[in-house]
Amino acid sequence: MTSTPNAAISVPPALRPLRGVRVLSLALNLPGPAALMRCRQMGAACVKLEPPAPAGSVAGASGDPMSWYQRAAYDALHLGVRIAVADLKTEKGQKALHRELTKADVLLTSFRPSALRKLGLDWKGLHKRYPALSQVAIVGAPGARAEEPGHDLTYLAENDLVNGLDMPPTLYADMGGSLMASEAVLQTVLMQRQKGKGSYIEVALSEAAAYVALPRTWGLTKPGAAVGGGHAGYRVYACRDGRVAMAALEPHFTKALCAAAGVQTADITTMMSPATHQLVADYLLTMTRRALDKLATEKDIPLYTLQK
Repeated sequence: MTSTPNAAISVPPALRPLRGVRVLSLALNLPGPAALMRCRQMGAACVKLEPPAPAGSVAGASGDPMSWYQRAAYDALHLGVRIAVADLKTEKGQKALHRELTKADVLLTSFRPSALRKLGLDWKGLHKRYPALSQVAIVGAPGARAEEPGHDLTYLAENDLVNGLDMPPTLYADMGGSLMASEAVLQTVLMQRQKGKGSYIEVALSEAAAYVALPRTWGLTKPGAAVGGGHAGYRVYACRDGRVAMAALEPHFTKALCAAAGVQTADITTMMSPATHQLVADYLLTMTRRALDKLATEKDIPLYTLQK
């Protein structure tokens, strides 16, 4: 069916597990701010310290690069977040940081370990000074690799999630890592309530990419596998005036699709055969997007129509 996707997933008002929790973020770009957005949606009071905007920046830009190359995304990520400017490399900035740390329950960072040490934010020293404070540290890769340069694209590539020369349609490692980071905030809050002291959790974007890639690692989405295009009911097809993402995988959905397309049997062997693929493809080419949307409703078939 056609629909307009929501810009962000909201949390029902009754479910605010982080109400009363104060999260301080120093994280820039996408994973940290996306994690902070989720924390705010779960009820946390969110504060972010950003470096000053670099010289020559466009008007209204902040010290977060996201504000330079996609202002709309930056605004959406920081809705409801109190933002202050602090140069952590200066004495004044350090004082501002520690004023916020005295009030925070969780610190969210996205620096390399060496940068955290230079800023006086290594976990050992931080925990000694603020025993009740927890830290969620987003890094590129875990352990010895934490100092290596990397980005969403490189972590996807090493997990077989980059096809040919095409760019991935979204930032899977960054967004997966942001969910892991917001989950880690929840974990630290639970542990603080149980043990009365802060804890440290590291979230690696490379591991987020590996987690997102598990279906491919297991072979589920490899070319020719059932959800990799091998099942005639689970593919993207051309239709008369566009495309259709067909997801009739379960037996009752498959049966409904086969009945509509004139396929005599709907068992797994039949659905994996080239002949069935052709029959379904030929049938869908006769259908408009509007007709397919109507079919989806009347016959309870999961599909989504797309423009060409």
